[in-house]
Amino acid sequence: MTEPRRLVLASQSPARLQLMRQAGLDPEVVVSGVDESAVTAPRVAELVALLASAKAAAVAENESDALVVAADSVLEFRGQALGKPADVADAQLRWQRMSGRSGVLHTGQAVFEVRDGTVTQRDVGVSSTVVHFASPTAAELEAYLATGEPLAVAGAFTLDGLGAPFVRRVEGDPSAVVGLSLPLLRTQLAKLGVSLTELWRR
Repeated sequence: MTEPRRLVLASQSPARLQLMRQAGLDPEVVVSGVDESAVTAPRVAELVALLASAKAAAVAENESDALVVAADSVLEFRGQALGKPADVADAQLRWQRMSGRSGVLHTGQAVFEVRDGTVTQRDVGVSSTVVHFASPTAAELEAYLATGEPLAVAGAFTLDGLGAPFVRRVEGDPSAVVGLSLPLLRTQLAKLGVSLTELWRR
């Protein structure tokens, strides 16, 4: 039985790591250190694809033999790109605007294959999911902001944490909203000639 390929997650996101572990994968985490503010694009879907690709490339250049997975998520709300809030006041303002409305959470994903220190194959894709927000009361919102959770995530909300009750429903891939599209990862790996099941922990 051959050893599974070395899998590297180019992200410090605990949610992305947890998603991969739940899917039977056991990646090594290597943070890219990419300056996200230096990356720009006219459309949000393009932006997350560029960011994911930049993160994967930064980690891949220091690898000799690995599959490098990187992702980046940004909420598009009323045509505006919303990453992590700057502070509590910013998060509060966002929630006051998003309450009872919907936005599109774009997750860009890049998979780079590295062999003998060279990137031999790559695939970059985007998963876009419509998120319909509930209308938390002023007291609920104050309590949620006090937890600090909204400050750590794109769009100031999560599906896998305390913010989940404030999301009415999603149209698309829930895992992409959490931070990493598992269905997209499966198809990306397949394009590179790798079956996701080959990478399951043994």
